[in-house]
Amino acid sequence: MIMILKRLLSTMNSHRVQGSTIVSIPLHLANAISQQLHHFLPSKYCCTSSPRVWNRCCSAQNKMENQDLSKFTIKGDPQSLQNKISQIRMAGPSKLQVIADFDGTLTRYFINGSRGQSSHGLLQQGNPEYDAKRQALYEYYHPLEFSPTVPLEEKTKLMEEWWGKTHGLLIEGGLTYDAIKKSVSNALIAFRDGVVKLFEFLEERDIPVLIFSAGLADIIEEVLRQKVHKSFKNIKIVSNRMVFDKDGHLVSFKGKTIHSLNKNEHALDMAAPLHEHFGDTDGPNYDNASVKNRTNVLLLGDHIGDLGMSDGLKYETRISVGFLNDNIENNLDNYRNAFDIVYLPTMLALLVYRRLSPPQLQIQPLEASTSGCNGILVVADDEEVSTPSIPS
Repeated sequence: MIMILKRLLSTMNSHRVQGSTIVSIPLHLANAISQQLHHFLPSKYCCTSSPRVWNRCCSAQNKMENQDLSKFTIKGDPQSLQNKISQIRMAGPSKLQVIADFDGTLTRYFINGSRGQSSHGLLQQGNPEYDAKRQALYEYYHPLEFSPTVPLEEKTKLMEEWWGKTHGLLIEGGLTYDAIKKSVSNALIAFRDGVVKLFEFLEERDIPVLIFSAGLADIIEEVLRQKVHKSFKNIKIVSNRMVFDKDGHLVSFKGKTIHSLNKNEHALDMAAPLHEHFGDTDGPNYDNASVKNRTNVLLLGDHIGDLGMSDGLKYETRISVGFLNDNIENNLDNYRNAFDIVYLPTMLALLVYRRLSPPQLQIQPLEASTSGCNGILVVADDEEVSTPSIPS
C-alpha cells in the first residue's frame, strides 16, 4: 500500500498468450502464498505443473469464465487515471490528503484463510446473551449491506436500523472499557501489509490522514495502541465515539451515528486527533480548515458508499481505490465503474501490488502444459529479491 503513494501506479509488466496473462513473481513470494491460494483464486487463474510454479490447473467449470481479466485491477480509463496521477504529482504533498475507511480497507479482510474481524465484530461484551443478539443482527443485515439488488435509499434505512440497534445493545448489555481492551487483545484483526509504513511515509511529509469509519473510534484507537504501539500526529479519526462513566461503563455515544452509507466530510467536526488519545501532543495539528484546503485526495475504501467520504470537500483531483473483498462476481462491475483502481483478495491484489514495482516482474514463455488455459499463469522466479510483504 505504501507503493500507491510512492509510485502512484505504473504499468504492470505482463503478457498475454493464447488468452492467458503471464506474470512472474519471486519464488519466495510464490511459496509464501501457495498455501492460501485455494481460498481466493478463481479457477480462471491457473499455474503449471512445473516445479517452478504452483501446481494448480484450470477447472472445467468457472463462474467467472466470462469476466475480462483487465477488470481485476483497474477501471476502463487508464488515461484519465494517469492524468490524475500527473496532476497530484505536480501539485506536491502540501496539497494532498488521504481519506481512508478502516475495516476491510486498512485492515485485512482475510487472515490466514479466516475472515478477519471488524472493529464492531471483535467486541465481546462479557455477556453471552448480548453478544448473541449482536451476532444475529450481523447475520441479518450484513448480506443486505453488500447486496447489489437493494436500492440505496432502502439500504441506507436498513443500515441506520442496524447501527442503532447495535449501539443500544452495547449500552443495555453493560459494556466496559476493560472489555474493549480484552476484546482487542483476543481479536483476529491485523493491518494490511504496508499500512504502518504508509502512515510513516505520510507523517514524514506532513500529509494528513482522515480515517473515516462506521465502526467504533474507541476500538480503532485500541487496535492502533495494541497492534502498532505508536501514535501518528497526522491522523484524525471520524467514527462512532463512546461515552463512559467514571467506572468505565458505556452510557452513550457522541454525536450522530456514522454507518457505512453516510460517511462524508460533513462529519469532520467529529474528528479527533489520534495523538491526543495517546497522550502525545507534539507535532502539527491539522485543523479542519487546513485539511479542506488540501484539494487533492487519495481515497481508500471497501464499499461504494465510502466514495461519499470526500463529500463536502471541494477537491480538484481525487484518486479512489476500492478494495473488493467479497461477493466479487456480483459487485465487480459496480466497483470498476465507481473506483479508479480496484483491489481484490490476496492473489489478485498481489498482482496489482507487484505492478507497482516493474523491475521484479519478468515475462516468461507460456509452457506447453498450459496450452489452451484461458487464465493467468503465475510463474515463480528463482531469483530472490528484496520486496515488500504480500498484501492481503
